[in-house]
Amino acid sequence: MNENSIRKYAELMKELELTALEINEQTGNVRLERMPAPIMPAPQPAAPAAPAPSAPVSVQAAPAEDIIIVRSPMVGVFYSAPAENADAFVKVGDKVTKGQTLCIVEAMKLMNELPAEQDGIITEICVDNGQVVDYGCELFRMKKA
Repeated sequence: MNENSIRKYAELMKELELTALEINEQTGNVRLERMPAPIMPAPQPAAPAAPAPSAPVSVQAAPAEDIIIVRSPMVGVFYSAPAENADAFVKVGDKVTKGQTLCIVEAMKLMNELPAEQDGIITEICVDNGQVVDYGCELFRMKKA
């Protein structure tokens, strides 16, 4: 393949927002791939400065309610199930126990299971499957059990 062909394909990839292009000149097969754009969470209003914790905290209890907020301990991609066609780890209304896997956050090709840090009932799933999440992003809301 010559340089002009490569440049032509690179321009086509840019124009069509492709993430992969595979061309087999012997068979004439062409494979195009485009990943959906990640959904970025809406910016949160700035909170008053607090002293930094000694270790990352992924669960925070709301003071006035019996609500537990589960936050992402890292930047990555949120997955609600262990595989593409598998059932979600948890659904709204599910009772979870301490240590039960809530989701997976993929970071740098590593699948990190996020366990519940205490018993509760899932009241809200705050992100969509496949969504990119930031450190501290709210993933779940749970009611204390």
